[in-house]
Amino acid sequence: MPNEGRPSGEGRAIALRTRLLAAMLGPMLGAAAIIGVGGATLISDVVRRTNDRVLGGALGAIAETVQVERGEVTLDLPPAAFGMLENSERDNVYYRIAVGGTLLTGYADLPAPDPRTMPVDQPRFRFARYRGQDIRIGEVKRSLPRIADPVIVQVAETLDNRRALMHRLMIALLIGELTLVGVAILLLRPALGWSLRPLLRLRRAVEVRDGGARPDFSALDAGPLPSELRPLARAFNRLLRQLDQATGGVRRFTADASHQMRTPISVLKVQIELARRGSREAFDEIADAAQRLERLVTQLLALARAEEAGASPPLETVDLKEVSAVVVNRLINQAIQAQVELNLEASDAESYRVEAHRTLVFEILANLVDNGIRYNRPGGTVTIALAQGEDATLMTVSDDGPGIAVEHRDKVFERFFRVGGASAPEGTGLGLAIVQSAASRMGAQVEIVEGGAGTHIRVRFPRRGEDGGA
Repeated sequence: MPNEGRPSGEGRAIALRTRLLAAMLGPMLGAAAIIGVGGATLISDVVRRTNDRVLGGALGAIAETVQVERGEVTLDLPPAAFGMLENSERDNVYYRIAVGGTLLTGYADLPAPDPRTMPVDQPRFRFARYRGQDIRIGEVKRSLPRIADPVIVQVAETLDNRRALMHRLMIALLIGELTLVGVAILLLRPALGWSLRPLLRLRRAVEVRDGGARPDFSALDAGPLPSELRPLARAFNRLLRQLDQATGGVRRFTADASHQMRTPISVLKVQIELARRGSREAFDEIADAAQRLERLVTQLLALARAEEAGASPPLETVDLKEVSAVVVNRLINQAIQAQVELNLEASDAESYRVEAHRTLVFEILANLVDNGIRYNRPGGTVTIALAQGEDATLMTVSDDGPGIAVEHRDKVFERFFRVGGASAPEGTGLGLAIVQSAASRMGAQVEIVEGGAGTHIRVRFPRRGEDGGA
């Protein structure tokens, strides 16, 4: 298949540099378009106002010459008024002066306004169509003494100069925007390279570990990182720690298993050889060695489960009293053979429900009771006591054995540490290590408490609900 060996999603995502470039250019081009539209509107308004001011000046100069002499309307067209409208585009200029509906002078067919809609002595401007051309007309209505009809003065010009000026300004605006966007694009790529440099350092810090003979799970050293990349680096370092713990657990399990299985397997080989030579006692030794090997494998697997890396399953409601009864029933035969009495002390009026994992609670209790039986004396007792503390539910396992010396209490939870050494009862030295690891996974605490003769180990299950139970 074409995608065989390729991680899921690889080759589909857009490059981060391209994403950032598009994210910057998109708003920039949008802003340029908005500025362009706004600039074009402003240019059109400025050109219109500027030319209307010149057209208004010519209109005012002509309107001021309109006078009344002997009851007649007279005017003197000033050449300067028309000179004001001269430009490089040579626009055509038209004018019309009428008294009421009677033409006084000018172009008779120039579009005339309705005098009734015009205020007196207030110029106004409008666009119109005349002789196949678009024109701009400035017009004003004057009221003269002893003249009944109003005087309408109009001056018009074609729009070539306005359009040419607007075109030049639009081209300048467009060139300015294109120059700005082009310079921004040229500067964005090195700016993006500088911005992504910490990410490149982070990638190199990961790549440099590739190909080593032994995986390196130490924290990444990618130098100072910006605030956006620090959570990523911290998350990656947490993942490295979890991988280190997981692989460390596998290495410890392999080393422990190979070390501890070597002795019973050697015994099995020797006894099998003796059995071949006819020794009947060898069969008993083989059975005993096989039993020890089975117990060792069982406890190693229990320890591996207790220390399993990764997310723990959700906590469940566990009845300590019910689990304790199951453990007592499971180990009662072992206790009878060792001449040890098993007791369970729990009040019927109390609830001993905790938030934990039933399998891990069973492992804890089974290992504590098993140790209590093995390290006890004939006629001794092992007691499981359940109680409610101020902020926790307490499970204590006590025995009548020799106890644990103060100098050994920090070591008994280590793997394969056995109190009494070679003279101690048979065991693997893993029981309390399993207890400690299983308890930590549930947030419980294990402690050795003073209580007279023997050993007293207490497990504290913190209350997570209002009543400490379910």
